Amino acid sequence: MSTTAKTPRPDLLVREPGPQELDPVRTHRRRRTLELSLAVAVPVALLLLWQLAAVQGWIDDRIYPAPQTILEDGIERAADGELWPDVRATLKRVLAGYAVGTVSGYALGLLMGSLSLVRAALEPLLDALYVVPKLALLPIFLNMFGLGEGPQIALVAATVFFFVWISTMAAVLAVPAGHRDAGQVFGATPWQMFRHVLLPASLPAVLVGARIAAGVAVLVIVASESIAADEGLGHLIFDSRALFQNDIMFVGIVCVAVLGVLFSELVRLVGRLLTPWAPRDHGRGQS
Repeated sequence: MSTTAKTPRPDLLVREPGPQELDPVRTHRRRRTLELSLAVAVPVALLLLWQLAAVQGWIDDRIYPAPQTILEDGIERAADGELWPDVRATLKRVLAGYAVGTVSGYALGLLMGSLSLVRAALEPLLDALYVVPKLALLPIFLNMFGLGEGPQIALVAATVFFFVWISTMAAVLAVPAGHRDAGQVFGATPWQMFRHVLLPASLPAVLVGARIAAGVAVLVIVASESIAADEGLGHLIFDSRALFQNDIMFVGIVCVAVLGVLFSELVRLVGRLLTPWAPRDHGRGQS
């Protein structure tokens, strides 16, 4: 008795398991290694190209100093103690303004997201203020607080407030109705509804908005310090440019970049600690 082997149907698509299915841990490790390598290699390659262009005279190193020159000047200013007062001034203003803006924005966002009458009363006014460039408010804050730290802190607080307010209100409004209904069925009090339903459901989105606000806060304080401050990284950058000290200007820009990255990563770390149930926010494309 003879048997015939069954051949696959010609219209049937057969897919064999790939490396990701056969060894997902190893595949993820390779992918992560590739991502980290690219994250390091691209900036290093650009810096090397910049260094080469300055050394070979392809660019004017008086306007665009070589990275090596910028690094040497930065180390020298840090060792002499000339850099730290500006760093401390900027950091103090950012932290103070960020704290005020975050607390006020979160409180009002919760209130407006939970109470429709409050939202109807305040949302048109806040929407109108939101579109005003925040740097345009600096003269008002100068009139209110005078010269000193007050206007700088108030400007950062106003900027952060709108980012946190919008993300908080939107996150509270986006909580599924089924979550609220479940709380009501179990007889949850208003505080229990907030503590066990609204807060854990909205907090991940709120913290994403807070992390975006951290980067914008650094941006705003640099612009503000260039206009109405006698110390700080913003003042250092624009004052050096006016004196044609472009190497010092780039030192200030690098310090701002490092400060912004560290501040944003700190907010992200706090968010992970506060919301262990939420998906991780990598801040970039995920595979």
